[in-house]
Order: sequence, then C-alpha cells, then structure tokens
Amino acid sequence: MLLVLLKCTSTYPATPENTNILTIPDLRQRYGCEVGISDHTMGVGVSVASIALGATMVEKHFTLDRAEGGVDSAFSMEPAEMAQLVVETRRAWEALGQVKYGPTEGEVKSLQYRRSLYVVQDLEAGDLLTKDNVRAIRPGLGLAPKYMDKVLGRRVSRSVKRGTALQWELLSS
Repeated sequence: MLLVLLKCTSTYPATPENTNILTIPDLRQRYGCEVGISDHTMGVGVSVASIALGATMVEKHFTLDRAEGGVDSAFSMEPAEMAQLVVETRRAWEALGQVKYGPTEGEVKSLQYRRSLYVVQDLEAGDLLTKDNVRAIRPGLGLAPKYMDKVLGRRVSRSVKRGTALQWELLSS
C-alpha cells in the first residue's frame, strides 16, 4: 500500500499566497512518506512549484467545459490545461536532476562558446601580461576569465602570437 499525504488549502479557489507549499518537504520529513498537493489554485504554477519542492502527486479538479457550470467549475481545469499541467510538472520533475557542479554532459560541446583569456598582442619572452594585451573573449579554449587577476602582472615564458589562448604553461614561474 502506498500512502501519499497531500498538502491542501481548502478555499475554492485558493490563492497562491495562502497555499504555503513549503509545507510539502516538511510533511515528507515528518511522516516519511510520499507527499503531494491538492491544488485548488488557478493555473499550473503552484502545482509545478510543488513538484520542485518534492511533491510526487498532484490533485486538481477537472471539467470538460468550465462554461457548463458546477460548484467547482470556476477553478477546475479543462482538457488543454490538464495537458499543460502534465507537460510542465514533468519538466519540473526532470529539471530537479541531482546535485552536480561543473558542466553537464550536454554542456561539454558548448564550453567552446564560453569566454576565456586570450593574448591580443604579439608578445616576446619575458613581456608582462597587462589589461592591454589580455582579454576575455570567445571561444573558451584558454584559461577561464576568473583567472584574469592571477595572470595580470605575470610574464610570458616564450614568444606568444596575438590570438593565442592563454594557458598556465605560457607563464613564467
């Protein structure tokens, strides 16, 4: 048997500011079970945000045609809105991913489009790196721009042509 606790705000329709979905992770921690939301707000935003907070179930009222009336028709979702809810909550769930720092597998090919440090003037061995001869430009084949302060004031260990991506081995010790 699967037990799912649903966070519910019993106003119809509920307003987002009264929904308090930060309760969702607390319910999971306190009771050690699956959690979700019984969502009576308009639209899909609160439900999508609930997924980001750990909800694994969403309950929404449904109607084929809001214009037909009924006690809960004003805040019930029509078929196209329900389809949008499914798409957007799935996107939110997939976006959670895992704790990971650094580029994802999908970003590796795009790293070249980042900026990096380049020598922008011809330099001779022993020349000093300055703001005039080093720039952060694309592609990202050199040192990351965060190292600018660490390279300025250092000398190059050999002649370097304009347009060379700056690497640590080009610098004197």
